[in-house]
Amino acid sequence: MKYILWLLKAAIFFTLFAFALNNQQNATVHFFFGTQWTAPLVLVVLTAFAAGLVAGVLGMVPRWLKHRSAAQRAAAPAVAATEAPATVADTAESQPSLPPHNLHGI
Repeated sequence: MKYILWLLKAAIFFTLFAFALNNQQNATVHFFFGTQWTAPLVLVVLTAFAAGLVAGVLGMVPRWLKHRSAAQRAAAPAVAATEAPATVADTAESQPSLPPHNLHGI
């Protein structure tokens, strides 16, 4: 299995390397107010891909933070319960059992 993964990685690398070699001609990107950028086409494509990744990650940050704070709020009672000293009166019979909480709403 390890060798198959290495072959797959090598195939992806050589495909991207061939793409870069075949797209060395210059491309001009025109921005607003008459500014322009001239660079090899492979750099233009790589920059557009990286900008898309950054935009996607920045779009997901609020949701990640929301889920992280929800997980911390759910873990806080469990941490408080483990920090309190256990007594003989604190048994499973004295506390009602609660259904498991689903953090992600699935």
